[in-house]
Formats: sequence, structure tokens, C-alpha cells
Amino acid sequence: MIGVIHLPPLPGYPTSPGLAGVVSHALADLHSLVEGGVGAVLVENDGDRPYRVRAAAETIASMTRVAIEVIAAARDVPVGVEILLNDPLASLAVAHATGARFIRTDYFVDRMTRPEYGGEMAIDPASLMAYRTRLGAEDILVLADIQVKHALMIEPRPLAESAALAHQHAADGIIVSGEFTGLAPRVEDLEAAREGAGAVPVLVGSGLDDGNARRLMAAADGAIVGTSLKTGDVVDVERVRRLMSRARSGGPSPGT
Repeated sequence: MIGVIHLPPLPGYPTSPGLAGVVSHALADLHSLVEGGVGAVLVENDGDRPYRVRAAAETIASMTRVAIEVIAAARDVPVGVEILLNDPLASLAVAHATGARFIRTDYFVDRMTRPEYGGEMAIDPASLMAYRTRLGAEDILVLADIQVKHALMIEPRPLAESAALAHQHAADGIIVSGEFTGLAPRVEDLEAAREGAGAVPVLVGSGLDDGNARRLMAAADGAIVGTSLKTGDVVDVERVRRLMSRARSGGPSPGT
């Protein structure tokens, strides 16, 4: 189970609490996630609204500082990073520089559009993996969404085909989400992704909560969960404990 740390706006946004405030928020959420029993955490610049399609210099610098602080405090709990909206190269560079263990990328093999962000999202899985090799960072896992939430497919195809393409391009985990934040994928979608994923773990990417955890985790190898663990803007340790209890009571052990 990967718990998400949704950061408040980073420096460069007018409502940012400043870098010290961002780090304080991240460490508080980390403590609740670890105390609640998650197996890993993912740090995202979710408060940067509107997102930038490509990361600004101050975003990369801030994410590097936050990741260093979180990794030091997390000790043995693996930490990952994702810089939104669509900059997996920056995410990988930050992960390599800080010792993070994995990244998430929303766009990997599927041609998708976000009209509110200028249209089609750039995808180049081969270049991303070549960059990982060039950095000597092959130990950093790439967890890749397929047909990700909020975006529209330009070339529709079955989920199993997207999963097979992600597998072909060496994704270390394949993420299946619902159509929007907080909306879970259907069990049939997870099963379809598994058909194409081969031995690559399939993860629930949105909408997991203590009401559906047993059902979804029976069809998945793990999950990335954020919104359902929060009360207001902060992670609630009791929500984490409750979800972990439900998730452990059904389904296979997480693969990632």
C-alpha cells in the first residue's frame, strides 16, 4: 500500500506556505502514514494549481528538498516522487538525486489529451527508460498509469492492450484508476489490465477506501491511495489504520 503525501503549493505559487511550511506538512503526513502501516509513500506536488505541464526550476529544487527530508525521516519505508502534470524526466532526476525508490508517471504509452493544459500530453516511454539507464538509475522503479484519470484517449484501445504496451516498455508497475480523483476503477478493469501486464504488478490508482478495499485488492497487487486517508488537508492516522486493516483482510499480498 502506497500512501500519498499531497504537498501544499510549492514556492512559486502565491498561496505557498513557503518551503519550511511545505516540509512541515510533508513530515506530518509521513508520520501518520507510517504509523498507520503503509508500505511506501509517494510525494506529489498536488497543491500546485494550475499544474505546469513541465516542471519549473523552482519546482524541481523544492521537490528535491522535500524528498530529502521525507526520505531521511522515513528510514526504511520506501519513498517515491511524482512531479505533476507530465514531467517524468524531472521526477526521475529528483528520485536519483535524493535516493527515492520509485516514480509515478501519469502518461506513459497512451495518447491522451487535456484540453485545459494545451491538448495532447507528450509520451515517450523509450526515452524515459533510456534516461534512467543514462543516469545509472535502473534500481528506481517506474510505476506507470494507463488510460489515466481526467484525460481523454486520442486513440481508444482496450485496457489489456495498454497494459501490454506498458509491460513492453519495461514499466515496473501498471496503475489503473477511475475516471476522476476519488473514483475507483472497476474490478473488470483491473482484471483486464492484468491480462496484458504479464508478471508486472497491477495497482489501484484512485478511489480505494475502507468500503471497497477488500473487493479491489482481491483483483490487484497493491494500491496508491491519498484522498480517502485525509481529514481536511491532512492525513488522518485512524483512517490509514482502518484502510490497512480492510486491505489486509482480502486479496493477494502487494507486489510493489
